[in-house]
Amino acid sequence: MKNTRLVYSTDPKDVVVCSSCKKLKSECNCIIQETVEGLKFIVIFRLEKNGRGGKIVTVLDGLPKNENYLKELSKELKAKCGVGGSFLIGEKHGIIEIQGDKRDQLKKILDLKGMKYKGM
Repeated sequence: MKNTRLVYSTDPKDVVVCSSCKKLKSECNCIIQETVEGLKFIVIFRLEKNGRGGKIVTVLDGLPKNENYLKELSKELKAKCGVGGSFLIGEKHGIIEIQGDKRDQLKKILDLKGMKYKGM
């Protein structure tokens, strides 16, 4: 019977709950966190202006989909550049947006961290 689902059970091993959203695993829509250790990725730079009222934003794309990693990296980049910004998790990759054209400063920071990049 492949087309069936468990409706009710008192057995605790039958109830599989997501640790972050506390929903059943079959109903969970949580984003799977990628591990950063040993992961090789290439950061892609681009400048965007559309939909931002004429303001330029430097976008770093191609980062791992790990919320803690993106949060810490964006915090460090914003502090070292002295500007604002944000991070978000896209469908395929993590994205960091830094306000202004800060490509030269970001290039130096990524070189110190040993990260590869393209699109400069």
